[in-house]
Amino acid sequence: MLLSAETLPEEKRMPIRAKYVHTNLIARDWERLVRFYREVFGCEPKGPERDLSAAWLDRVNCVPNARLRGVHLRLPGYDEDGPTLEIFSYDQLIERGPPRANECGFGHIAFAEDNVDEALQAVIAAGGGAVGEIATAKVKGVGLLRVVYARDPEGNIVELQKWS
Repeated sequence: MLLSAETLPEEKRMPIRAKYVHTNLIARDWERLVRFYREVFGCEPKGPERDLSAAWLDRVNCVPNARLRGVHLRLPGYDEDGPTLEIFSYDQLIERGPPRANECGFGHIAFAEDNVDEALQAVIAAGGGAVGEIATAKVKGVGLLRVVYARDPEGNIVELQKWS
């Protein structure tokens, strides 16, 4: 039986104390995607490369005989204990089309940039592309935003933004 908020007694519904650790990105070619995020955004490897295949992994991800390889990248702007982008490839992949900005689920990763125009050109030069056009907007109560959605070399959406 699956547990949900509706099946738990109210006295058991308590927020947990959590710390954000990482976001996982499944790549067709994890080494190429790692190079992209290192070259364009300055992400650095954290810990060793992983090559995982075990019964515990099959139980966790419900993928029989799973084998995955990859690495964690420390995100820019954080120290050694900061969150990572985990880029892995499974030996057996299920393909899908390029993500769209309005699809349900995780939508994109965002990076603050000093110069959005230059950042977009760096993404394109490294094998990525643009989703839309660069826009500037005054967001009431927040400030001036310059922003664009781009794609990494495998089509994942990357937001490039500057607030002032």
